[in-house]
Amino acid sequence: MALRTREEYFQSLRALRPNIYKFGRLIRDVTADPATRRTVESHARAFDAAGDAELEDLFTCVSSLTGEKIHRFNGLMTEMEDVVQNARVKRAMYHLTGTCTGGLCVGWNAFNVLWAVTYDLDRERGTDYHSRLKQWLRRAQAEGLVVAGALTDAKGDRSLKPSRQPDPDTNLRVVRMQDDGIVIRGAKVMICGVAASHEIFVLPGSTCGEEDRDWAVACVVPRDAEGLTIVETRRPSDERELAPGFDVPETGITQAYLIFEDVFVPRERVFLCGEYQYTGRIIEYFTANYRACIGACVAGQGDVMIGAAVLMARAGGLAAKTFASKITDMAINNETTFAAGIGAIAMGRRHPAGVWFADSVLAHTNKVLVATLPYETKRLAQEIGGGAAETGCFPSYQDFIDPQYGRLVQKYLKAGPATAETRARAARLVEWLTLGAGVPGCMHGGG
Repeated sequence: MALRTREEYFQSLRALRPNIYKFGRLIRDVTADPATRRTVESHARAFDAAGDAELEDLFTCVSSLTGEKIHRFNGLMTEMEDVVQNARVKRAMYHLTGTCTGGLCVGWNAFNVLWAVTYDLDRERGTDYHSRLKQWLRRAQAEGLVVAGALTDAKGDRSLKPSRQPDPDTNLRVVRMQDDGIVIRGAKVMICGVAASHEIFVLPGSTCGEEDRDWAVACVVPRDAEGLTIVETRRPSDERELAPGFDVPETGITQAYLIFEDVFVPRERVFLCGEYQYTGRIIEYFTANYRACIGACVAGQGDVMIGAAVLMARAGGLAAKTFASKITDMAINNETTFAAGIGAIAMGRRHPAGVWFADSVLAHTNKVLVATLPYETKRLAQEIGGGAAETGCFPSYQDFIDPQYGRLVQKYLKAGPATAETRARAARLVEWLTLGAGVPGCMHGGG
């Protein structure tokens, strides 16, 4: 089954135990509920791409473990080109969805990082973490699993280390060790793509000292594990998703709080437990590849912003050449973050475990670009799109189709050769990309 279809993916999510909440209610089917179905749809488009003749070479690869064709997001990045393809997949996914599909990339990066760290651990400490990870990864590849990654803890008082917190659960920790596994308690917060995922790869959210050894844990848990409660977070205009129409796209992004209440993790799913000396290495490796590749994420969304802004201008009767210099500036911003990331990858190195990591300093430099340039791109998209796109200040879809006055709304929304609906859709897309739920966390998010 290494390559899943869209429908197989949907069926696999429906088979999971419902444990996701939003607006005070339990979500029983993430593929259909309006609060989660858009992020599931976004991730499903990666499965579509794997079966598309024009995209399959990008979205699939040959497993270095089995020699079988698999989804690329389940693969080890053993060559520089594999990390470049990681970046290209991210940019392509933004073209397909307009937003972040975190269930495809964070877990992908996490198991590549642990591939190196567990290799080091086994060689230096005589553990068997690497063989455990290899066994789990074979299964993930065979089943085409979508794996969310969970690093960010609730943290508590930012001036205190985990062991000094008044409430020790503000950072995820091991509360009990057993012969057959461990029990973990705490929370991971603002975790992307959980509703669309099968499993969650947990990593330490910060470096740990000796006194923090209980917080030095890496493991993988099923999304529907007993004792795990998932609470979806708010996003700008997310209540629009509960209504029909074009006020929001068919794709979307979600984040969640993951609340672990004494969750048992079997021994074979544990890849770090108390070895605090390796937490800094995990953070170093994770941020290197993630910050290099996120330049492609914001470039991909910037590409969509250019298209949306130009469409809005044309729908208002203006030619694209009117804004040629602004469009050029947007394109330069996109290619700057993409190129900086590719440069960091090219200047990277192969770890003895056989996986490739980008140059850390260049990757961190790219993070600065990612945290600044996209905001200018968004401003330019709003400037080109005009007031309706910048503010979203026009009636809703329900008013647009109202039998009493909808035709009048459409009459006064039309501004050029395009239909009123085209102009409305273009304006909502610019709004969603620059102000709404389509905005990824360029500054603090994304590693």
